[in-house]
Amino acid sequence: MSPEELHAIELLRRVPYGRVATSMRALPFLALARHIVVNGEVILRMHAGFGYHQACNGSVVAYGADNFNSGEPRLWSVQFTGTAQVVEPATVERELFGPGPHVVDGSVFDPVYMRIEPQFVTVHTLAGNLDRQYQHAL
Repeated sequence: MSPEELHAIELLRRVPYGRVATSMRALPFLALARHIVVNGEVILRMHAGFGYHQACNGSVVAYGADNFNSGEPRLWSVQFTGTAQVVEPATVERELFGPGPHVVDGSVFDPVYMRIEPQFVTVHTLAGNLDRQYQHAL
């Protein structure tokens, strides 16, 4: 792995959630996913009830995560693409995810897992005087 890829993987370890993007029935979508990093690969846990994993399985997807709401003075965003494969993780990998939610959009959480080997990795950072106060004009 390149130094940038190693840096991106290390940053992903710092946050638990990100967003996976692909297309479903020719329309793009983003879905929330819990992730862990194991041996340079990213394993996602999603709710099977949405069926998003079916659109992702065997397809090239994009995955991104960031620390935008962390309060840290230096913000970062990691994005990568890779082919997603539905997998049955080992027990030790499942334990790394921790407990899942009980309910997702009113349905009992039904976990499904996908493994992605990151390719085409990018990391973006913002530093300096970052205005964190959001104001809404009425």
